[in-house]
Amino acid sequence: MSDINGEKSPITTKQMSVAGFKAANNILKGWGVEASDAMNIMGLAKSTYHKYKADPEKANLTKDQLERVSYLLNIHSALRIVFDNQENVQGFMNMINNNAYFDGRAPIELIKQGRVADLYEVASRIDALRSGQWS
Repeated sequence: MSDINGEKSPITTKQMSVAGFKAANNILKGWGVEASDAMNIMGLAKSTYHKYKADPEKANLTKDQLERVSYLLNIHSALRIVFDNQENVQGFMNMINNNAYFDGRAPIELIKQGRVADLYEVASRIDALRSGQWS
């Protein structure tokens, strides 16, 4: 996006909201997440989620919701780097994990609870896979 002088304009919160909601919703759908859990993960009320889903151009996310979306995008990006095949990129979040942090749970189980701290921890743990520092 450029201004009248041809210089790049900063991306607006509205643009981030629209793009972020679309991307996060697609990622969650790819992970097999139900709408009720997607609402929890993204921190959206039921009516708001369905309004944005029906017309993503209406999305207007708060800073908290944009942070949640950012974690989802980071998780997805890390999985795409770590795994060569789409089956693992899509399926990893639902795989039982015996890493000490996950303690026999699938990563998706943790983030379905809707806490930002869980999104942060899961994103950090999965990001560690990229550098081989999984613990």
